Amino acid sequence: MTPTLPPVADSAELRRLRADTARWLPVARDIVRGHGYGEAPLAPFAAGTNLVAAIGDGAILKIFPAILHGRFRSEQATLRLLGGRVGAVDTPELQHAGERDGWSYLIMTRLHGIPAAQVWPQLPEDGKQHLLRQLGRLIAAMHRVPPGDLLALEPRWPDFLQAQIAGCHARHTRLGLPERLLAELDDLLRDAAAWLRTDTPPVILTGEYIPENFLVARDGDGWRVSGLFDFGDVMTGRGEYDLLGPSAFMAAGHAGRVRALFEGYGLAPSAIDWRLKRRLLVLMMLHRASDPVRHIAIPDWPAKVSSFDQLQALIWPDGS
Repeated sequence: MTPTLPPVADSAELRRLRADTARWLPVARDIVRGHGYGEAPLAPFAAGTNLVAAIGDGAILKIFPAILHGRFRSEQATLRLLGGRVGAVDTPELQHAGERDGWSYLIMTRLHGIPAAQVWPQLPEDGKQHLLRQLGRLIAAMHRVPPGDLLALEPRWPDFLQAQIAGCHARHTRLGLPERLLAELDDLLRDAAAWLRTDTPPVILTGEYIPENFLVARDGDGWRVSGLFDFGDVMTGRGEYDLLGPSAFMAAGHAGRVRALFEGYGLAPSAIDWRLKRRLLVLMMLHRASDPVRHIAIPDWPAKVSSFDQLQALIWPDGS
């Protein structure tokens, strides 16, 4: 009897299915056999959103439910566009795509390297700055890739901004943004459209340049960014959006780290002014994963600010 994948209605059902590998690994084995991988061993990944398994040492199978079909389309289109490489950094190469039981799947090459999340906490300060400078260069290289068919993906940047602005106050109330900042949020949002008007061509955005989504490899006595993966949230829009993850999770208010990230990205010191920081702050509040209380890696930051002006100065300090 041919194994099948059950439908899932929401993320909670998907998590339960992902944890119960006996329910989906037989389907995964059937898929990879059908693409010529024979009896290659499958090793499921416990983390992540979708059903993901390594196929031996050389490939990855990622299976998307119907409720996340948009992520499948984004990842498939991005993998096709990047062709396995962005500058000196590897990205997965798309091998196969298909559908099974209302689910969609991709088979791609497996990248080799160490997850940056395993290395970042132990790096000395100069090592952190070195890695952030490389990350800035990688983001800039990605933004130079013509977005092609990605321009047709939903959401379009103006629609994304409109939806995020509409739900922003409720979101941050629910997530516990300090009351003194909530009191200023409507004023910030009222000016958001003017701050973020589309006056530059849209670029490829992943929104997730954080240690969990890139790999590193030894480079002499230090480390280099060697691989970038996970393109399910890709869209197109204003490039500064991609500076938010490394700003919040990695730079964490250290002037030298912020400077390294911005230098790598190609921003001259004269460009790092109050207006840039205000645009970044607005984008941070509108980010699809925005949760400043938990994501800004500055210890006890809510006790250190009483306004958005002070918050942006804390995250992107003068001298950056």
